[in-house]
Amino acid sequence: MLNIGGGEFFLLAVLAVFIIGPKNLPAYAAKLGDMVRSMRDMAEGAKTQIKEEMGPSFNDVDWRQLDPRQYDPRRIVREALKTPSKTTAEAAGMVPVDDKDTAAVPSTANSETKTEPRAAARPNRRRFNPELPTPFDLDAT
Repeated sequence: MLNIGGGEFFLLAVLAVFIIGPKNLPAYAAKLGDMVRSMRDMAEGAKTQIKEEMGPSFNDVDWRQLDPRQYDPRRIVREALKTPSKTTAEAAGMVPVDDKDTAAVPSTANSETKTEPRAAARPNRRRFNPELPTPFDLDAT
């Protein structure tokens, strides 16, 4: 409702009483009520018209998917941080040898094959280790 809180609404009501006056306030309140009802009727009429024009396919539409409130940037970032992303190694069918900073090997590789740590060469294939310091690039900062 236009981001109006309780205190602000009370202040607007008091100002309306003083500006409009106690004699005219009931008439203006009735006009406001009529305007709200007519807007609600117009919205229902538009909804009915859309239902008639779309026919039975109106019920097949997922209206929640079209809701613009779902594109809240805070919610999108929060969900992105909660959801683990696939690394390029996982997407390519590669699995890490162990949980340390080691390079990934193909999942079909021989178990006797050993790999050496190559974390600096491929930082996107490392797993997060909270005990290690946060990596940063001196040239970029």
